[in-house]
Amino acid sequence: MRFAVEPWAPDYGAPAPIEPSRAQVDVAVELPAGLWRPLGSAESRAEAVAFVDGVRRVDAQVWVTGADGQTRPGLCASYAAGVVHCDGAATIEHVEVRREVLAPVGDLEAIHTRHVTYSPRVRPGDTPELLAQMVQQRMRDLEVDVTARASSADLLVVDGPLRGRQDLANIVGLVKTHQVAYLPAEVASVVGRLAPGERTPLFVMATSWSRFSTYLRLPGPEGHPWAGIVRVEISANLPVGEARRLADLAAATLPAFASKPHKDPRAPQNLYPIGGLERLLRLRLGDPALLFRSLQAAAPGSGRLALARAG
Repeated sequence: MRFAVEPWAPDYGAPAPIEPSRAQVDVAVELPAGLWRPLGSAESRAEAVAFVDGVRRVDAQVWVTGADGQTRPGLCASYAAGVVHCDGAATIEHVEVRREVLAPVGDLEAIHTRHVTYSPRVRPGDTPELLAQMVQQRMRDLEVDVTARASSADLLVVDGPLRGRQDLANIVGLVKTHQVAYLPAEVASVVGRLAPGERTPLFVMATSWSRFSTYLRLPGPEGHPWAGIVRVEISANLPVGEARRLADLAAATLPAFASKPHKDPRAPQNLYPIGGLERLLRLRLGDPALLFRSLQAAAPGSGRLALARAG
């Protein structure tokens, strides 16, 4: 029997695909399927690189009673997004923090505490899953906002899918986890043959939206065939030649930012600038215990709010 130990921390999702995808995939964009092979980069490393990421947190579960006398569940959530610019030194370029109370209550009002204010956001549906999805979507919307404010860079890297930002210059999306397998069997084995800094040929994925994609291996410990693999997304609005240039630029640039296992449980896929930005953003969210106590203190005065600590 042979086995390999996954260095990626299991709490952060799957670093290798588990299920087949239902996406429509065209693998013959850059090379015919029969000629697929690992590709080295034809580009030099980008001198100026900007990275965008966001974080979110549920500060408290709440029960809100509306004017109709009905009590419904909600969430008080904090989320943030920012940009870090790297050109020999890392500089935090922009950070924005937002806080909202989300609940299916038509006359929902802001919650004012001693330290922060949670703006009202009416959310149809009251299940914990729907409320949590709304928090995720609100964070993604903020990431789109701050991405548009990033200064010009040779390469702009957003942590996660590219959707909503396809029209910005020199931009790619970086997907670290792989829930589904997009490549058909005839070319999928190429991923396992990638050396650090090499990528697969481009392919086009069509789900609810279309984009170019390529798989890239980052330097890190050897293990199973998908160790250190990330998927890079590129706008399908670009000509194939420009998409190839961005894929090569990402392959030449991103390995230099790959993290080490003793510094990040998601190494090497969680790049150093993104990991540092995440830590800063979590600090900007504030102390969760302090915010929870502030919400508790604010609740008796309203007479309409009950709290439960978020799990």
